[in-house]
Amino acid sequence: MQKNIFDQMRAAIAPLEPWQRVGFVTGVGQGAVQFQCVDGEIRLGDRAVIHAGSQRINAEVIRLNINVADLIVSGAPEGISIGDPVIMEPAKVFAPDASWVGRVVDPDGVPLDMQPLLPGSQPRNLRAPPPPPHLRRAMGGRMETGLAVFNTLLPLVRGQRIGLFAGSGVGKSTLLADLARGVAADVIVIALVGERGREVRHFVEEVLGPEGMKRAVIVAATSDRAPQVRQRCALSAMAVAEHFRDQGKQVLLLVDSITRFCEAHREVAISSGERSDLRGFPASTSSAIAGLCERAGPGAGDAGDITAVFSVLVAGSDMEEPIADMLRGVLDGHVVLDREIAERGRFPAIDVLRSVSRALPAAASTQENNMIAQARTLMGSYARSELMIQSGLYAAGSDPKIDAAIQCAPALDEFLSMKDDRGVMAHFAKLRQAIVSAPMQPDERLKMA
Repeated sequence: MQKNIFDQMRAAIAPLEPWQRVGFVTGVGQGAVQFQCVDGEIRLGDRAVIHAGSQRINAEVIRLNINVADLIVSGAPEGISIGDPVIMEPAKVFAPDASWVGRVVDPDGVPLDMQPLLPGSQPRNLRAPPPPPHLRRAMGGRMETGLAVFNTLLPLVRGQRIGLFAGSGVGKSTLLADLARGVAADVIVIALVGERGREVRHFVEEVLGPEGMKRAVIVAATSDRAPQVRQRCALSAMAVAEHFRDQGKQVLLLVDSITRFCEAHREVAISSGERSDLRGFPASTSSAIAGLCERAGPGAGDAGDITAVFSVLVAGSDMEEPIADMLRGVLDGHVVLDREIAERGRFPAIDVLRSVSRALPAAASTQENNMIAQARTLMGSYARSELMIQSGLYAAGSDPKIDAAIQCAPALDEFLSMKDDRGVMAHFAKLRQAIVSAPMQPDERLKMA
């Protein structure tokens, strides 16, 4: 243990340099500050501090030219003038460690709970490539989640990547906390990207709670942080997940939200001169999403897996907006939260008919797949006729399928809100009870037997 502490201390002081690279401001705009470095090599992503009078403004290199470079500053550039000195900072080292479990850190690994925290001895690349495709395992077995809907109709398997599509106020954060507490994983890594400051503490203390924090690492960048910091939040959380994955652990990664990650990426990209032609987003957004999501998933060799849930903020449940559309193309399933379901008091407010798990049918047995298909058929029949049923226009006996759907609707609605730790098989037994009383054709009864 003592040796590990000395290794961490050595890693913490290794980036320190006995000299400083300096430059001066040569141009100031709303999007970026231009500067020229007097001595030393400058790279994309290098950090700097602009000394503007009594102000000390943090900045980061986002564009390079032959003689000058552009910086994006943390906050507004007011107060910066031509000739202000620019002091380059030592390269930041991000090195997760097992001691980070139970802690809340920022995207640079600095603890946000005001308690000391040393980095690990092995630095991680925030933009590491994913494991080679030909070496990665297939998705693994079904994971216990504690939620009936995810244990049955929308199974979550090891190494799967799913999107959680939701508007505001429909229970997204609560569902993420339920997954953090209930999913059978060794370590939970949570990225809170662009979250409100008070919500970070509320999520840690009230939503996740002490039990959830016992195996969790939270990486947080609040909404007031600079766009490059908010963008780095998701990348740092992925690096933490990769650290534990490479130790052979099963990791659950929750990113809330990928939308704010993309918005931060847009701010940085536009400041660096990229055009925003894709409904307000630059063309590089697609590669930024794919580059992040592809790093999650099954590991290779003796490594563990990263099972990932990426939340997406969809305005007005618009599943065709650019971020939602791009994300669906790289994930292994999507879960849609519906405001109407939330307003009638059923949580989690998952619209099963609009949600898909690409782990099926492999993640379930033939009998379980038959039950899932029967449940979806009943829910689909009820959804298509709901307006007619609620208005009293449907006459009982007109359609056997609708009659069965009406009979099972209350039991299925109750089943979808079940939260307990009884396990997958117990939840399938409950699903059977919910649909077995429905009138079915003889061949359908044979499938259920």
